[in-house]
Order: sequence, then structure tokens, then C-alpha cells
Amino acid sequence: MKMLLNTLQMAVLALFAMAVLLAMATTVSAQPRAAEPIRIGVAVGLSGANSVVAPAVVQSSQLAVEEINANGGILGRPVQLEIMDDASGAEGAQKAVQALVFGKKVHALIAMQTSAARNAALPIVARGQLPYIYTSFYEGRSCSPWMYVNAWVPEQQVAPVVEYLARNRNARSFFLVGSDYAFGRGMLEFARQTIRKGGGQVVGEEYLPVDGSDWTAVIAKIRTARPDAIISATAGGAPNVSLARQLKAADVRIPLGNLSIDESTAREMGSAATGMLMAASYFPSIDTAHNRSFRMRMLVRFGAELKAPNELSVPQYEAFFQYKAAVEAAGSTNAAKVIKALGEVTVTGPRGTLRMGKGRHTPLAMRLGQVRSDGSIRILETYASVDPGAQCPQME
Repeated sequence: MKMLLNTLQMAVLALFAMAVLLAMATTVSAQPRAAEPIRIGVAVGLSGANSVVAPAVVQSSQLAVEEINANGGILGRPVQLEIMDDASGAEGAQKAVQALVFGKKVHALIAMQTSAARNAALPIVARGQLPYIYTSFYEGRSCSPWMYVNAWVPEQQVAPVVEYLARNRNARSFFLVGSDYAFGRGMLEFARQTIRKGGGQVVGEEYLPVDGSDWTAVIAKIRTARPDAIISATAGGAPNVSLARQLKAADVRIPLGNLSIDESTAREMGSAATGMLMAASYFPSIDTAHNRSFRMRMLVRFGAELKAPNELSVPQYEAFFQYKAAVEAAGSTNAAKVIKALGEVTVTGPRGTLRMGKGRHTPLAMRLGQVRSDGSIRILETYASVDPGAQCPQME
């Protein structure tokens, strides 16, 4: 009898446990299922040449994602940010982009990268077949069915600098200095063409490896050539800083037009940047409601940790909203549909109204600026809606 009672008790307990499990399953199934996030990959040089500017790029990415999610995400789905260090070069980019595309399975790549990193990333993006918005200014004419560019190219940036030096500083002879990779050589080739069209001449041209930092021999050649002006196009952060500081230490007082500087890098240079000329699509001093609001939101979000918004971080911020607009226009994250929509949608951000429909590139308002002693930029001239030229005409 006791054994029978134990058996009955066990049976009752088993039935009770089953009822509890069924109730729990019913409760769980009745709850709304969280929407699958849209994963956006960011490959950026947290180490290497771009490490000076990368923190601002990360902050702008974070703010964009937080703002998008606070307003319902994209098609009702939250955005998930995946950030990886590409070490500012080809080998690091291969590892980072491979991990983002095939490991994290991101839906899109939005990345401020060196040209070497971009070129290494493109074959992986093509294999993964996902949209890639490249947000760094670069040497131009890089074309892929999967890539759009929302930053400037030489056709938009070089002429204001060269022409100002010729017109306002009476510069006729120029010395070109760059980092020895696609960006440095591409930018200075365009500069050479612009100088010659204006009747000037190039009296010297020198390059260091992309991670080079000792410009002593180059500066000696500049002294010998005695140019009216210098045009530089180095890798974004560290080489830029070392060149400026060594020119100052050598007491070289020749006017310099820098084709690769942004405001945060200018501040890193300190007094060595004072008087330097630069052309950009973004300066913090742009006096529009969109830019003032953006800067205030950045300050509120990051406070004392804020990295100055600049020519590299602001296109990164805007690219998230360009991708959002394209996904919503396409009605899905389907790559082929989003790629088509990316060239058709228009968004307004801190730099103004943007559309990546000109050969997968963007007409931009460009500003010529000069670095003040405190690292801020004084805008000298503004050029409205400068055409990027025939970058990828087969893709228009």
C-alpha cells in the first residue's frame, strides 16, 4: 500500500510539473518576440595611422545608432553596432572585415578607413554581398557594385587649396609631400595636374612609407628646392602630426596646404598647425541649425569625453541615416534593394543635404579653411554643391 501511495504521489507531482511547464510555455509564446537587430559593422583604425581620428568616428557611430534606436530603429528593428579595429591597413582590414561580414554577419558596413584598408575590404564585401558606405575622403575612382561614398574626392577638395595659394600667396612653385600609398600618391597626382593647369610648377615630390615618421631628409630637400608653397597628403593621423611638428621644429615657414587634415588632427598638432590651409565639407563652425543641434547632442552625450566632430567623423554619423533611409525606401534589408535605394535617397545632416547619386559619390558644399592658433578653423571661402566629377559613371 505504501509503495502504491508513493507511485500515486509521484504521478501527481509529474502531472503538476507538466502543467507548470505548459503554463510557462504558454506565457512565453504569448509574449511578443523581440525583433532581430539590424547589425551594422564599423571597421576603423583604432590602432595605426588612423588612431588619432578613430575615437571621434566611434563616438559619431554610437550617437547615430542611439538616436535611430530611440526613434524606433529601422523598420521597427533595433540597430546593433559592431566595431572592430582594422589597424589602419590592408592586413588588419582583411581580418576585421572578414570577422564582421562572415562572423558577426552584419547587414551593412559603414567605415572610415585608409585607402589601403578599403581596397583590402572590397573583395570581402563583394563575397558577402552587402552594402558598404565608405565615409573617408580619399583619392577617388574606387568603384564597386557594393560601395557608396559620402565624403570628398580630389575634384572637390584640391582646387580651392591650390588656387588660394596661387592667388593670395603668389605661389608659383610647389613642393609635394605624401605618404607612399594610394591616397598620398592619388591626391598629389591631382594636385600636380591642378598646379600645372594654373601655370605653376612642381619643384619637388617626396614620399615616406604610410607608417613613416622621420621627415628629416624630406625637409632638407624642401629647403634646397625653396618652393613658394608645400602641398601635403599623408596618411590621416600620426604621419600628419609628425610632419607638421618637424617642419615647425626646423623653422620652415613656407605656406602649407594640407590635403589630409581634419580639425581633431589639427588640434593634435598644436601650434605646428597654425596658418595651415585645408578644404573640407565639414567644419564645426558651420552655422546651420542642423550642425548646431548635432554639436549640442554630441556634447550632451559624451560630455568631457567628447572628441571634436570633424571631417572624418561627421560623414560617418550621416552614413547611418543614409543607410536607414535606403532600407526604409527598399522596405527590407535585402542587399540588392538597399544598394539601389542608396543612390536615390536624400538626407540632411550637419554638412547639409546629401545624395550619393553621382557615380556612387556625393556632390558637396566645400569650405576653404585656415587653422587658428587654438586649433579651430576659420572659414575663408565656401563653394556650393561641388560636383565629384566622373568617379564611377558606369554606375550612375
